[in-house]
Amino acid sequence: MNCQTCGDPTSPAHEECLRCGTRVGQPAVSPGMPTYGVRGLGTAGCVAVGATVLCYLLTALFPLLGARLARSAAEQLDRDVLLGAVLAEVLFSLPYLLAILTAGTLVVIWTWRARKNLDAFPGAVPNLGPAWAIAGWLVPFANLVVPARVLGDLLRNSVWQRRQSWLVGVWWASWLVFLIGDRFVARAEQQRYDRLTELPRNDAEFGTYVRYYEEALAPRLVPAVACLVAGIAFVVLVRRISAAQQDRLARAVPVWPGQSAWPGHPVRPGQSAWPGQPGRPAPAAPMPVAPTSPQVPPAPGGTIGA
Repeated sequence: MNCQTCGDPTSPAHEECLRCGTRVGQPAVSPGMPTYGVRGLGTAGCVAVGATVLCYLLTALFPLLGARLARSAAEQLDRDVLLGAVLAEVLFSLPYLLAILTAGTLVVIWTWRARKNLDAFPGAVPNLGPAWAIAGWLVPFANLVVPARVLGDLLRNSVWQRRQSWLVGVWWASWLVFLIGDRFVARAEQQRYDRLTELPRNDAEFGTYVRYYEEALAPRLVPAVACLVAGIAFVVLVRRISAAQQDRLARAVPVWPGQSAWPGHPVRPGQSAWPGQPGRPAPAAPMPVAPTSPQVPPAPGGTIGA
């Protein structure tokens, strides 16, 4: 018999699983507890995160195009070409803003759903409540620590493989480098841009714009690499946690219908559990039993595997 929490074989000599501490015989999911599907939402979140990373990389590499446009403007002494470079950078930034807002929304919802599922998993012992799955991303200063702890809870109580915990550290460290690095780079670029001549008139003044774009590339590479690493690590974590939770939800035994469709009549191999199905023999007549209150099957979209 395998543990329904971590999947390790259990021994009759022990009342609890030696790996996760779950009592032997406990179900995969506590009956009556609400659960939420996370695979589809996790996949959508991964796609949005990937799109965000791609859009940010394009904005980080924009100085390559900006320097080329600035050289063209210097050769022609044409200010309109410089204005075109500014507008092009704005257009590059718009898809990134849309992608990061979409990814942020999906990630917050996925985190809350995955954290709520832990409450229905016997043996799971999360450190933070479900409310932190949302507030942890939004509360200033707390968002520098709490999301990493929440994701660590999800990984530890869903996958049950401690050797994968380093992924959380890689993701969070690279995410912080990206957030802090991007802010410092943006502030430094704004200060340098404010010192440029607003209406360049000669080669020297146009040349300052060329140098501005040439010097902007190297600092942007640090947050760009950090963004790429954070995106890859987060996608791996979401996919592994989602797959582990969906597998556990699939192992939950529904209350209706049971193993026997009729009292006292076990279902034989190759025999339908319900009468009246074509091509299947109907079960024998039920044994008389004492009257009981009717059992109502749960409506579609119940708590198990919702």
